[in-house]
Amino acid sequence: MIGMRIAGGLLVAGMTATATACSPAVDRATATVPAAPTATAASQRPSETLSPVLEQPLPNVKGKTFTSAIVDFPPNARAVAHRHGAALVYAYVLEGTVRSQLAGKPVRTYHQGQNWVEQPGAHHLLTENTSRTKSAKLLVIFISNTGDKLKIEDPPT
Repeated sequence: MIGMRIAGGLLVAGMTATATACSPAVDRATATVPAAPTATAASQRPSETLSPVLEQPLPNVKGKTFTSAIVDFPPNARAVAHRHGAALVYAYVLEGTVRSQLAGKPVRTYHQGQNWVEQPGAHHLLTENTSRTKSAKLLVIFISNTGDKLKIEDPPT
């Protein structure tokens, strides 16, 4: 736990330094992102849950907000394709294994301790827990325009 706090502090310092280089935009996410209930809900894969940990304006960077969140992926969960507006996003795998793909990039698999960055405007086509029996968990950091949504799901196809 102490190691995570230290790593989080270092991450905040590093992300604050890069915040001046990004130009985020869009609206705030809800605390949870459940799968939409439908008649076929029983056959759908479970979805992720986003739990905000900290949200605060960046000092000396007017109009920008730092948000950290834990994203839980139950076994076999998959997120709907989405974007994070113009937010700069950093994701760190706390536990489990997650498969991810951004538009124009190959599918990548990330294990506990690995991380990635999503540039402002990136289209996240795939995010899923690769295990059918174990949960996966991410620490996600957003540097966004104050008041913007953190996740905008693609419309159903």
